[in-house]
Amino acid sequence: MLVLGIESSCDETAAAVVRGNQVLSDVVHSQIAVHAEYGGVVPELAARDHLVHLRPVVEAALAQANVTLHDIDAFAVTCQPGLSGALLMGMNFGSSLAFALDRPLVGVDHLAGHLLAGFLAFPTEAPPPPLSFPFIGLLASGGHTGVYEVLGPEPEQMHQHGGTRDDAAGEAYDKVAKLLGLGYPGGPVIDRLAQQGDPDRIFLAAPMADKAQLDLSFSGLKTNVMRWVSENGRPQNDQTLRDLCAAFQRRVVESLLKKTRAAAELRGISRVVLAGGVAANSELRRRAAEFFPAPDYELVLPSRRAATDNAAMIAYAGSFSLAAGRDDRGNLTMSPRTRLVTVTRKGAGPRPEGP
Repeated sequence: MLVLGIESSCDETAAAVVRGNQVLSDVVHSQIAVHAEYGGVVPELAARDHLVHLRPVVEAALAQANVTLHDIDAFAVTCQPGLSGALLMGMNFGSSLAFALDRPLVGVDHLAGHLLAGFLAFPTEAPPPPLSFPFIGLLASGGHTGVYEVLGPEPEQMHQHGGTRDDAAGEAYDKVAKLLGLGYPGGPVIDRLAQQGDPDRIFLAAPMADKAQLDLSFSGLKTNVMRWVSENGRPQNDQTLRDLCAAFQRRVVESLLKKTRAAAELRGISRVVLAGGVAANSELRRRAAEFFPAPDYELVLPSRRAATDNAAMIAYAGSFSLAAGRDDRGNLTMSPRTRLVTVTRKGAGPRPEGP
């Protein structure tokens, strides 16, 4: 089945053509230049930019895959979670194509796409491991951070055992970068500076250090950095800046990996998958092998292009629903919340997080 995926949940306009887990094309238009002067994503500007770029991005994806719209068997679009206006741009565009060509269409949960993205096969990269369940997934991005037990490919089979109580990990990176005058987005620049810094030169308290608690929190860590800057001023020395970035990054990475390891031990699952834009972080990728050593664990690291927002993951996640015969044409709804399940803390079992 040849599936065209469309992703527009936040600040990337993306389209991809996928057959099974084989990525035939992957086109992403970034809005970083649009939002950089504001230090974060402006929802109205994001929606307008999607409107302008959806058609050329889809056309580029078709050309890259060397197919036409009439070759496409089905469509998959992100319908949740995300910015409402941004989601609607992609949903309306995909729905119009599906109705015009009389092809099935499914709405896809963005987080489900991220959790499955590590199993995408890109033509110029090493083949991924085969998809199998269950696995523990760490999903860390600019808008979402949580630890999931993934029992199958549908959102209802993905259970969150711990999530951030405040800032997402990527959001914390952006806010700290803004505080330090490093620009937007913050993740890549802090990662680059941290690689040349000494994390032991500046003390920052570990966030949510209780191993028994699977939830995460990064607001206090951000406040720690703010307090350090308030007391010492913005680093005027390049090495001090690198050391501060290294101390911040070490705390984020260790918090993410410790909570993921605790979830894997709690659930007795040895396969661990990293997902989301923060999974492209160099220290997280390097230290994940320390926390999940072979042969006790099987660690699945997505390629960096699979970790960040893309439409190939949306097409792939949607292909499972399409294979089961689902067609959301006429019934597609948007929600700013995910359909992935949150596990209650008192043993009452899973409950849907979204409507």
